[in-house]
Amino acid sequence: MAHRIMFRLAHWTSRVFSLEFDLKSEPLYFALSPKPRSGGNEKLQAFLGALGSGKVFSLYVNGDDRIQRARSYATLKKELFEELPPGCEVTDVASFLPDTDSSVVRGFLLRGGSAQCLSERVLRRLQPDQVCVLSYDRSEDGHYRCGLWRPDAADAEEKRQVYYVIPASPPQRHPSTLNIKNSDVFYRMEDAYRVLQECSDIIPEAQAVLEILDHQVDASRHEGGFPVIVLEGLDATGKTTLTESLQKALGASLLKSPPQCLAPFRQRFDSEPPLIRRAFYALGNYLTAAQIRDESSRAPVIVDRYWHSTAAYAIATAVGGKVENLPPPGSDIYAWPADLLQPSLVVLLAVTPQERLRRLQHRGLEKTEEETQLEINQLFRQKVDESYKRIRNPACVIVDASPAPDQVLLQVLSLIRGKFSL
Repeated sequence: MAHRIMFRLAHWTSRVFSLEFDLKSEPLYFALSPKPRSGGNEKLQAFLGALGSGKVFSLYVNGDDRIQRARSYATLKKELFEELPPGCEVTDVASFLPDTDSSVVRGFLLRGGSAQCLSERVLRRLQPDQVCVLSYDRSEDGHYRCGLWRPDAADAEEKRQVYYVIPASPPQRHPSTLNIKNSDVFYRMEDAYRVLQECSDIIPEAQAVLEILDHQVDASRHEGGFPVIVLEGLDATGKTTLTESLQKALGASLLKSPPQCLAPFRQRFDSEPPLIRRAFYALGNYLTAAQIRDESSRAPVIVDRYWHSTAAYAIATAVGGKVENLPPPGSDIYAWPADLLQPSLVVLLAVTPQERLRRLQHRGLEKTEEETQLEINQLFRQKVDESYKRIRNPACVIVDASPAPDQVLLQVLSLIRGKFSL
């Protein structure tokens, strides 16, 4: 009911809207008011002034079912960009309650000659109760207005109700940080588990993953006595080479996250919206933790990626714009999950962007979508790096991985032996 009520226009007046035009610019913030307001934010006035006499539409995905909502948003995005007619622009827009977690409703703003036509086509294919459409125009006295636009709306009074667009102050927290918890980053196994339970009727692979978890994860088992060392870092920083060398030098077991038992399912979940995809990878860490418990009773354990990677990539992807938009250091966004086995040491391998690209070119391997983003989007790479560094309990120990592999190995072995009796 909380999401359905959003279709009543009056309930949007307590919220703030943000428009993201590009990664480097500050979002444009505005609100809705029963009364017009003159002057204010020059950027907002410039944007609204570009409307001229035409209309602009914003489409928001809503609904009580979060799985359906996430998939409908992905469908909406796909259809908008596949059917984008000439002269029609699509911009990311969000509605939120300032500094209130889990309050963001995401959508798209359409402007241009065919914006209304595109809105109608999308509405015909998606269920009416999943998409809310607002229309914006300019009154004869020069004020900018917003109204509910639904061709099939039965409430005539609601259709006639109009509010004015007014500037809004920037919030203390960037709106893209408000929905991270239990949508992009999970802090308990049961929260990620519940996501896959909710989508198991439409994604058969989800039930298969849950059965593996039920069979392999036993939280009652105690941790082993040998140290657990996690190697983190972007691709091409030398993790694979170093983990294999450490395994031989220490007589250690070598594990990876996500574990091999989830490999048959990765392609399927990589095609799903972030909510489902991130839950899948979060559960992969708990499976790795179960393996760590077994192996660390017999020997030291080296792990190729673990929770730091899962969280750092998720946070960097979720947070729009520049590095300064990330949650501040010390935020509970960077806290280690209370029910996940903690490693004894986390080593973050670091090389310069230029050196990493040089190594990637020599590898010639197929890149993931996130790896492609790392190459073309410097801001994304910076956000991943910074997220790695802000995760705590345990925090990463940063090691320069630019030297030759044997030198990096000696450096990390010295670090490990200085900390543990190995």
